[in-house]
Amino acid sequence: MPLANFTNLDFDQVKSTLREYLKENSNFTDYDFEGSNLSSILDVLAYNTYITSYNANMVANEVFIDSATLRENVVSLAKNIGYMPRSRKAARATISFFIDTTSIVPTPANITLKKGIVATSQGSFGSQAFTYCILEDITVPVYDNIATFDEITVYEGSLLSANFTYTARNPNQKFVLNNSGIDSELMTVKVRPNQNSTRSVKYSLQNSLFDVNSQSKVYYLQEVEDERYQVFFGDGTFGEALTDNNFIEIDYMITNGDAANGVSAFSFSGRIVYNRNGQEFVATSGISLLTTELPSSGGEAIEGVESIKKYAPRVYATQNRALTATDYETLIPATIYPETESISVFGGEELVPPQYGKVFISIKPRFGEFLPNLIKENIKSKLKKYAVAGIVPEILDLKYLYLEVNTKIYYNTNLAPSASYISSVVQNNAVKYSESTELNKYGARFKYSKFLNVIDQSHEAVTSNITTVAMRRDLRVVTNTFVEYQIGFGNEFHIKRASGYNIKTSSFRVAGINQVVYLSDIPDSNGITGTLFFFTLPNIQSQSPTIVRRNVGTINYASGIITLNPVNILEAKVKDGQNIIEIEATPKSNDVVGLQDLYLQLDTSSSFFETVDDQISSGLDPSASTYTVTSSYPNGNLVRSGGPVTTGVVTPTTTTTTTSTLSTSGTTASGSSSY
Repeated sequence: MPLANFTNLDFDQVKSTLREYLKENSNFTDYDFEGSNLSSILDVLAYNTYITSYNANMVANEVFIDSATLRENVVSLAKNIGYMPRSRKAARATISFFIDTTSIVPTPANITLKKGIVATSQGSFGSQAFTYCILEDITVPVYDNIATFDEITVYEGSLLSANFTYTARNPNQKFVLNNSGIDSELMTVKVRPNQNSTRSVKYSLQNSLFDVNSQSKVYYLQEVEDERYQVFFGDGTFGEALTDNNFIEIDYMITNGDAANGVSAFSFSGRIVYNRNGQEFVATSGISLLTTELPSSGGEAIEGVESIKKYAPRVYATQNRALTATDYETLIPATIYPETESISVFGGEELVPPQYGKVFISIKPRFGEFLPNLIKENIKSKLKKYAVAGIVPEILDLKYLYLEVNTKIYYNTNLAPSASYISSVVQNNAVKYSESTELNKYGARFKYSKFLNVIDQSHEAVTSNITTVAMRRDLRVVTNTFVEYQIGFGNEFHIKRASGYNIKTSSFRVAGINQVVYLSDIPDSNGITGTLFFFTLPNIQSQSPTIVRRNVGTINYASGIITLNPVNILEAKVKDGQNIIEIEATPKSNDVVGLQDLYLQLDTSSSFFETVDDQISSGLDPSASTYTVTSSYPNGNLVRSGGPVTTGVVTPTTTTTTTSTLSTSGTTASGSSSY
């Protein structure tokens, strides 16, 4: 009898295998007759085998973190390698208000804002209203009948409590919080000797066994089924053990996570009290409107299954230490700053000149463009327990490297409703490409051939395209101060003209020159370096520049670095409240790379998409005698638009004579800066 193959999961294949097996047995003759009883039995056996095989296959998949699909199993497997998945995170806002206590006689010495709900989102934010809480009472003094609650951080969600009594007779007792959507970072755990005791001890969350002894007041946390959390305590060796009748108080917050981001209007819903003769009274009047200092942000959904699969093995590989750049790139988004959208880390030895003993970190947050200084300091503080002693982490501001394209779209007029339609379709596809993961990350690469294909495949009417690429950096300047600037593009520049004018800038004003000026370059004979100069133009379309100041800086075409000597800039183009100079250069390669801390973005709003009638394809000019030729190497205007447009000298009210160097992040520092 031949060996049957039982590896198939398909019902029909299982049934066919059983039939083949019965063929070898002469006792059964009607197994292949569909109307027979034996055939019905084969159906049952095949179905049972199919279900059993499916379950066995699923069980096998759930054993490995790469193939597991159920969250409970993925979390359990991650726990085996010491990874704690990130909980949901509450959005937080900063508000201020005051209370006029004139109506309270006598005037209390201080007033207390009780923990719990403080504010609600004013009006409707989307289709949901949100509540905002504080975790502890806040007491402020009263001065001149005014009690001011200044810059209070409130957290979105509901503050709940859970109480447990430890029983030594039950060794398998579990302390499980019966709510999902908990922010584990906002949890407070206190232990009392017994329920009647008024003395409590606060326990701290511990994620590892380092620096934990038998007397450590710590608790541990793990995610269980249905996105709930279990709290457990030490055993007397790693953390102090509980004793019989210990009373456990847990305050925790359930939140809506990222759904509450962006709320900027709040109304007061809190409880304010004051004491008089040992008795507590509630203040109900004199409460001002709430002022929003910072809108709600930072809310996060619970870490997803795919994220756990991605980071759990990598965090395990770091062994809770930051030695390599990869360690930093794993630990920061996984455990320290979950709001990280993209991160770039490189050692100071990679800079020119090198800065040994430092590691440079650039983070693109999920919300906004730049990290607040408070968050930067918080990240550096948390990194101390992972980083090697003597290595100083430096968090750099985000630096954008913008790409601008100029595209001539050739199209067949017989296949398109209109030129505007083709242009719109191409622009929409370009926007989709600009939002793809290929660009919006550190270490990204603009793939020129792929972008051309995106344009060509936008519509059947598109026959070809001629696309040129330009790079742009926005140099943030300090006005009325002598500052040296250095900005890097991370890509080699292409020298279009040996006579100069290879880089283009927006206009700006400098001290000592009446007109608005532009910055450009003249290459040296070696084709690697060059010098910079200021020039003026009668108008933006003019090709007749007048050089007004030479040798104002240097340019290195090979490294893509522009250095501007100390200069007092009076006025420049304003963008997002900052004075900036737009600097444009042509890359030597159309495949542009975001080097180190440069965040690559395709700026479609500053790009041009122009349609050209392809008369050869449309049949209007089969001999190509009137074919419109588009240059692949256009130079266009000598300058960029934007910047001050008035004429005359602007005299600064205050001019600082100190010379400093400004990095591309926009912070002033002595000495040379990194790029």
